[in-house]
Amino acid sequence: MSLESVRAFFAVHAPDIDVIVTEQSSATVPLAAAAHGVAPEQIAKTICVRSGEMTALVVMSGTSRLDNRKFRDHFGAKPRMLGGDEVADITSHPVGGVCPFGLPSPIPIYCDVSLKRFPEVVPAAGAINAAVRISPERMADLTAATWVDVGQDPVSGGDAA
Repeated sequence: MSLESVRAFFAVHAPDIDVIVTEQSSATVPLAAAAHGVAPEQIAKTICVRSGEMTALVVMSGTSRLDNRKFRDHFGAKPRMLGGDEVADITSHPVGGVCPFGLPSPIPIYCDVSLKRFPEVVPAAGAINAAVRISPERMADLTAATWVDVGQDPVSGGDAA
């Protein structure tokens, strides 16, 4: 299952990283922040988007939103968030547990620069009550992610998705 694919990913690629499973749900940014004792900004949320013919994962700070203009300028098309069933089909992870680890097949992964302000972030790990603690740089390296600036700070306003 999904949590097991994430555990298998870390066993091979980063055995020093432990998958943390909590009793309580961490399926939303506020729940994840509370469960792991970090600020909501430090949660690394993963969203699945389609832009033209491309389907990709974008990992960004928990309080950031996609900025449609920045995304369109970078990728040449407006992003469209995918529904829960489609996300689960593509990633094998349930909504609330979506992450860039342990995917069933390769998919482009992008890390937003909003993550770089933290020495450690907390992305989900394939289940609604699982996560890992990892540096943003190591997460990007392990997942072959490309760094992009497509996020919008929640206080700056603008054209968000």
